[in-house]
Amino acid sequence: MSKKLKYILTALVLLSLILGSSGCSIFLPWSPTPPPPTSPPPSGPSEYSNPNWTFPSGNAHPAIPLPDIADVVEQVMPSVVSVTTEMVLYDFFQREYTQTAAGSGVIIDGEGYIITNNHVVENAKSGGVQVELADGKTSTASIVGTDALTDLAVLKIKATDLPYAYLGDSDLLAVGDWVVAIGNAMGEGISATEGIVSRLSVSVNVQGNTLSGLIQTTAPINPGNSGGPLVNMAGEVVGITSAKLAGVGIEGMGYAISTNSAKPIIQELINKGHVDYPWLGVTTTTVTPSVAAKYGLSIDRGALIVGTPDSPGVFPDSPAEAAGLKEGDVIIQFNGMEIDTNSALSQAIKSCNGGDEVAITYFRGEDRKTTTAVLEQGSPPWG
Repeated sequence: MSKKLKYILTALVLLSLILGSSGCSIFLPWSPTPPPPTSPPPSGPSEYSNPNWTFPSGNAHPAIPLPDIADVVEQVMPSVVSVTTEMVLYDFFQREYTQTAAGSGVIIDGEGYIITNNHVVENAKSGGVQVELADGKTSTASIVGTDALTDLAVLKIKATDLPYAYLGDSDLLAVGDWVVAIGNAMGEGISATEGIVSRLSVSVNVQGNTLSGLIQTTAPINPGNSGGPLVNMAGEVVGITSAKLAGVGIEGMGYAISTNSAKPIIQELINKGHVDYPWLGVTTTTVTPSVAAKYGLSIDRGALIVGTPDSPGVFPDSPAEAAGLKEGDVIIQFNGMEIDTNSALSQAIKSCNGGDEVAITYFRGEDRKTTTAVLEQGSPPWG
């Protein structure tokens, strides 16, 4: 036997010994080891058994049909209108140009009063507001009154016996209630979207103005929906669609002005064409770390009195001037309420009435001071 063959045979013998000692087999299918014997299964019920159990048959309460959204839409949609506004704007060189915008509105009586948003008709040129009814008829609308602080406006068209919607009690809403938003989405005509109430009594800052008493909803809201109704399952208007938070990762956060917040504003707009508010007579900005650093403030919160190109920090002959307030003062308390932001001051003033005497705490440099002011009643904008 050659030396080479001898080495090969020796290697094969060693391999067979290794495989045999490790319990492996080659080329044969794997066979599981039989399980060890177990005790026989119990012949009687266990402590968790229930001989009377059956599959649940449904809600134990009497079945209540789900609301029919189609019926709600059919009832309200004839009162919803498309609003087209021709606005006068100015370019960088102060040259005038005209731009058209689309919005929505809802008829609230048979004689042609229509609710919409202020921002829908803001900057409208004379005769530049057109309303299209559900039957396709168009009319030129007159602006009865607007209120920028609540983003509400009332229009009027010459008509009679119009279909109109009822304003319901928004205080009866609960989180989870179904609602429907109806409006001129994307300027493509009246359409309806459904969702639920997500939150109530919400405040949202929109371009420096805080809107309060809002209803947050998952009902999809798109450009053109502004001014349209948010409707409950009884076909009542419970909100006026006003704003939407948009951005990457933000979804289902639309807002409507609750009817209970809107009713007194609408009443005043129809009665006298404007809304009177208590007035202090200051222009302020929120104190942030950067604002504090810029103006060398000794405090990092509150409402700083500071002028803009359009208005002074303290208006002449205003309650603020009479109270001794000056530019550079930082208001931190108003009528017993803590003031951390510009919006908080605005809300605190709006919670008062004309003629109220209020205490104001502020910082002037490093000195903490207190004064009193008697608020006046007027219609914004002042100045």
